[in-house]
Amino acid sequence: MTVSIDPTHFEHVREAAADGVDFDGLSLQRGDEAFVLETPETSATRVDPSDLADALASCEAYVSNWAYWQRTVGGEGTARRAFLRWCERAPIDEDVADDPTEDPLTVPERYEALRDGIDREWGQLAITTRFLDVDAAGERAYDLWHVDDADADVADLEVYDDPREARDIATHDADGRYRPLKTAPTLRSGWAFTGLSGAELVETIGFLYPATIANWHRERRGTLDIDHWRETAERQTGIYELIDELPREAVDWLAEACCVDSQCLRRREWEYEEGDDLAVDGGDGAFPCREPCSLVIAAARKWTILENETERTYELELTKSEFNQLAELVDAVADGRIDEIREADLEDGANRFRARYLRAKRFDEDGRLEGRERE
Repeated sequence: MTVSIDPTHFEHVREAAADGVDFDGLSLQRGDEAFVLETPETSATRVDPSDLADALASCEAYVSNWAYWQRTVGGEGTARRAFLRWCERAPIDEDVADDPTEDPLTVPERYEALRDGIDREWGQLAITTRFLDVDAAGERAYDLWHVDDADADVADLEVYDDPREARDIATHDADGRYRPLKTAPTLRSGWAFTGLSGAELVETIGFLYPATIANWHRERRGTLDIDHWRETAERQTGIYELIDELPREAVDWLAEACCVDSQCLRRREWEYEEGDDLAVDGGDGAFPCREPCSLVIAAARKWTILENETERTYELELTKSEFNQLAELVDAVADGRIDEIREADLEDGANRFRARYLRAKRFDEDGRLEGRERE
């Protein structure tokens, strides 16, 4: 019985055989009188040109896989291609060793998995790679949504298909507040992009998490250029010129405040300077941070000004519980859990009513904590 093969794929792979095909386990070489065909499941076999269509039909998955990556996706060595292969757990065909923790799938394993979809996570994004349809001859489609909606019914989400609409999603959080840092873990949920092409998927992620795919790819290839704190601070001009005066220990505090997983999904790779690492762990994000971002630079300017203030000693009248309450208030604000504290939870020092009581008792009419500077 003859098994059919996509005529377009057949013509393309036959033409490519003149220079040799060796991709994802498919090997097809053109000899003087015959082709030599080999896959991981079959040893090298001489095939007469008149029998080539039937021979390729017997390993159609390898052929359609070759056609998708070499004809539809193309772009060997690009970040786009590497990322799309990562999405379906394929070996990333570039001139670097594959991550040994990835355990890539073979073509038959991927083709079986792609019928139901292969899931990946990229920050707060859930990505599913699947066949466009059962008879799509290896063509892939990509679905994208928030990880919190991974198990939601798509009918309950706002569905988009234009990558440019991702810009609005990335602009504000669930409470409508502007998001100055696009890689903050505050991406709102309730949306989905379905049926994207590979190029559209990469473009959409570019609006949600700018430059993350490119920097991930550079890191894999060993070409990620990292600008450490000192060199970044020293090249600032204008109102930010002063940040190179920020004390060394304060840069550690800055990184602890801004550059940890709870505040940014990028993995910090920059340090104070080459050979002088910060004490704070860089995080576990999938994509690297190659230099202090604009938000960190803006914060550093404020902290540089504050660090130049002279320390003074103040005397305050506080009970032990009130003293401890101030620490609880700072922790609650720093960890962003104010909205989680119930009004009835009066055991928590950051409870709204306890905070209001402390203000009424210990602060003056202008909202200043009552006390005096020790002479």
